[in-house]
Amino acid sequence: MPIRLPHSTPAWIFVISTERPKLARCTWTWRAIPSWPLYPLGLIPAVWLFWRGVEGHLGADPVGTFEKMLGLWAIRFLAASLVISPIRWVTGISLLKYRRALGLLAFIYVVLHVTAYVWLDIGFNDAILIRDITRRPFIILGALALLALIPLALTSNRLSIRKLGRRWSRLHRLVYLVAILAGIHLFLAFKRPTPTSELYDGLLAALLLARVVHGAFSGRRRVVRSG
Repeated sequence: MPIRLPHSTPAWIFVISTERPKLARCTWTWRAIPSWPLYPLGLIPAVWLFWRGVEGHLGADPVGTFEKMLGLWAIRFLAASLVISPIRWVTGISLLKYRRALGLLAFIYVVLHVTAYVWLDIGFNDAILIRDITRRPFIILGALALLALIPLALTSNRLSIRKLGRRWSRLHRLVYLVAILAGIHLFLAFKRPTPTSELYDGLLAALLLARVVHGAFSGRRRVVRSG
C-alpha cells in the first residue's frame, strides 16, 4: 500500500492530525496538576485583605472596602467556575476537576462577604439589618444567592455524585440562578453603573449566554441525528 506523504495530504487533515497529539499532551499536562493547591492559593486574597485592614491600608472605610472586595472575589471565582465548560467546548481541554475547587472558593468568599457585613459592618444588630433590607433590597438577592450555594457546596463531593445520580446535575444547575442573583446584587450594590460592575455583570451574562447557545446547538444536533 503506498504511503501518502504530508504534502499530498489535504491541508486540513494534516493540520488536524498534527494538532491532536498537541491537544492530548496539553490535556494530559492539566490532568497531572492536582486541584488541591487552588484552595490555599484562592484564600491568599482574603488573608491579604485582612492584613491590609489590620495595617490600616484599606482607605477611609476599611470595613466597607473589606466587605466589597470579598464580594468581588466571590464573583471572580464564580465566573472562573462557569468558564470551565466553554473552555472545553472551544479547545477540547477538560479542566472539570478544577471546577469544584473554584465553586467552593466562591462559596467561601460569599460566606466571608456576608460575615463581614453582619459582624464587622452592623455588629449583629437586628434593627440595622431590617433597616438595611428595606433600604437596600439587593441584600435579599445576596442572601438568596448564599442559600442557593449551600446545597451546591454540601454536594460537591464524589459521594453525593454517586448517591444523587442524575439528580446531582439538575441540582447543580442552581449555579446559573446564583450567577443571575449575584449579577443583579452587584449592579444594585454599586447604585450606579461603574466599570467594575459592568465588567463582571457583562462577564456573567456572556457565560450564561454561552450556555444557552451551546444548549440550543446541542439540542439541534441531536434532533438532526435522530432524524
